[in-house]
Amino acid sequence: DDSSEQFHFYDYGPKDIATIFFYMLVAINLHAVIQEHVLDKINRRLHLSKTKHSKFNESGQLAFFYLFSFLWGASILNTEEFMMNPTSLWKDYPHSRMIFQVKFFYICQIAYWLHALPELYFQKIRKEDIPRQLCYICLYIAHISGAYILNLQHLGLILMVPHYLVELIFHASRLFYFSDENKQKGFTIWALLFIMVRLLTLTLSVLTFGFGLARVENPGFSIADGNFNVLPVRIGCLAAVCLTQAWMMWKFINFQLKKWREHVKNQIPKKKITNTKNKRIKKEPNRG
Repeated sequence: DDSSEQFHFYDYGPKDIATIFFYMLVAINLHAVIQEHVLDKINRRLHLSKTKHSKFNESGQLAFFYLFSFLWGASILNTEEFMMNPTSLWKDYPHSRMIFQVKFFYICQIAYWLHALPELYFQKIRKEDIPRQLCYICLYIAHISGAYILNLQHLGLILMVPHYLVELIFHASRLFYFSDENKQKGFTIWALLFIMVRLLTLTLSVLTFGFGLARVENPGFSIADGNFNVLPVRIGCLAAVCLTQAWMMWKFINFQLKKWREHVKNQIPKKKITNTKNKRIKKEPNRG
């Protein structure tokens, strides 16, 4: 009988720490398998420099992760129909009871980004690359853990899926670029989607923290009930999201300016060569 179907719900607790540690070890093993059996074989064929070799490995590992996480997260959104009802982001808050797929998704996300910390040592990352990677790893851990602990799993999931799609396109484009430097169309698609996702993130965050949660029927602070719907927490969460989006846009603008400067530098020698050729062609008839 369909009416007697039971759904099992889960919340978070101290036992999650042991579970996260276990899946962190699983992630370390999977990281090694992908590196040895996929990325190292491709690296031998491409004969990349040390700098490109390090970036290729980083993009290869992240591309696998983003692809898997995007497909998994999108399937959860489709099953739970979170996207069809935006009010689900704040309605019936706190969302302290999770279905298994949502809880397991967050456990795996936290475990993966925690595993990235020891991988900085295992992969012998260059010293100049460590601060950059350490920065985005810590941001992922803070934001995903915050959404999990503050019972904002619905909002976190909806924001993660499009973000992971954009990151997937970027790292896939970088992999194609390393194999053939003429393949740069993927970066254009990434740039357009990057801006759209930043706007989407800000819009949903302001809508949730500024309007939705402020008007729910049960505002208050209760660790036992998992209710963190008070003004300081809402302001803190919104500020964290806005500052992160601003930082990402700043990095994005600097990246685009750097690419534009490199493009201009590459065009200047070509113009000089064409000008010298034109002068020679003009001089040759006079010699005759």
